[in-house]
Amino acid sequence: MYLGLDLGTSGLRALLVDEGGAPVASVEAPCTVQHPHPGWSEQDPTEWITACKSAMARLRAEVPEALAALKGIGLSGQMHGATLLDKSDRVLRPCILWNDTRAAAEAAALDGAPDVRALSGNIVFPGFTAPKLLWVEAHEPEIFAQIAKVLLPKDYLRLWLTGAHVSDMSDAAGTSWLDVGARDWSDRLLSASHMRRDQMPRLVEGSETSGRLRAELASDWGVTGPVEVAGGGGDNAAAACGVGCLKEGDGFVSLGTSGVLLAAKDSFAPAPETAVHSFCHAIPGTWYQMGVILAATDCLNWLAGTLGDTPKALAGTMPDTPTGPAPVLFLPYLSGERTPHNDAAMRGAFLGLDIGHDRRTLTQAVMEGVGFALRDNLEALKSTGTDLGAVLAIGGGTGSRFWLESLATILDLPLKLPAQGEFGAALGAARLAMAATGHSVTDIMGAPQVATTIDPRADLTPAYAEAYAKYRALYPSLKAVLT
Repeated sequence: MYLGLDLGTSGLRALLVDEGGAPVASVEAPCTVQHPHPGWSEQDPTEWITACKSAMARLRAEVPEALAALKGIGLSGQMHGATLLDKSDRVLRPCILWNDTRAAAEAAALDGAPDVRALSGNIVFPGFTAPKLLWVEAHEPEIFAQIAKVLLPKDYLRLWLTGAHVSDMSDAAGTSWLDVGARDWSDRLLSASHMRRDQMPRLVEGSETSGRLRAELASDWGVTGPVEVAGGGGDNAAAACGVGCLKEGDGFVSLGTSGVLLAAKDSFAPAPETAVHSFCHAIPGTWYQMGVILAATDCLNWLAGTLGDTPKALAGTMPDTPTGPAPVLFLPYLSGERTPHNDAAMRGAFLGLDIGHDRRTLTQAVMEGVGFALRDNLEALKSTGTDLGAVLAIGGGTGSRFWLESLATILDLPLKLPAQGEFGAALGAARLAMAATGHSVTDIMGAPQVATTIDPRADLTPAYAEAYAKYRALYPSLKAVLT
């Protein structure tokens, strides 16, 4: 048996699969996020341990015999979080998360430093790890002085599992400390944010072993033999492993809390000026490019909360098939934006509101606004030479047929919907565990069966192209008003 542990922002998911990669059992445990000040987003790392203990207790209760045969564990996790430890591995402060924007000034300064973009292959975004450490140095110097190790969220969970300070290439690529082409820590990048190599964890590939499960935990879980813990991956790299997105031309779009358009790459080809992320993949000798919008289904969640409704109810007001763009435009920059604007201060807007517009109009505008933002990402990827003929569509937003047809038409790109079943980051983590214990990557990381393909609506493509052109023209005007 193999276990995938996916540590997300809102909780931990544990997926147990068998020798053939088929799901055996799955459980989830929640985590909470604190926002003590505007733009701040923090989490207590002890919640990750508590969530894992809860999930494993449930698995032992539900499938004790299967869990007893556990052979490998793979980890997936939210990226960029700064978990600061002292020399006794004591947590010094709450983890600063990926969607925290307090370090915008530090990120801009670091981004302008010599060699930073060239070595990291990326713009330094406020959510990345390195600028957070500059913020801590400036605002919490007594904490900064005690830092012995900086771990990403899933790697703090690994420390509890194995006792080892280890990270993988794909997660480390989002810190602004990794030479992404060389797949190693960069002394130049570290010194730019006043950090040292000894404060970093040891690096392994995601499909390699990083250590063994501690005997105490194996006993608590009823496991009978040794358990290897794989390097694992950042959440999007792990998700790519879960859907078999491994080689040039493979890609997926994710309609989750945030929105992602990801393309696998056979070589390292950074283009930081586009605000496209160029990161190491979780498997050796492979990279990926990714455009990210900070709010996708989160926009629908926000609208539902504002209207006193549920996202499911709002989505239910939409027909299965679009008839054309909404009369209202929505800019989904509720938490700022990454690709292509790299603008932590930007905020969202509705434009064209009329007294006759209702929640259905607003819902359509929100869905289309997310689609237009993802079209921005597609254009940014195209500018780097990436060519996608079709992409898999995953994430909670894919439950809306209207949203999918609108998105396919806005992107002018076929969307392939996986058949019902297990895929995504937790499965990718489990597959990485299988690879770390001797399975062939090519044998175990196949693409899921496609249930249906949603083609762009040729009759509506011109209308959505016109609406997208209007959307794209609004950013500089709104930026001028807000600054």
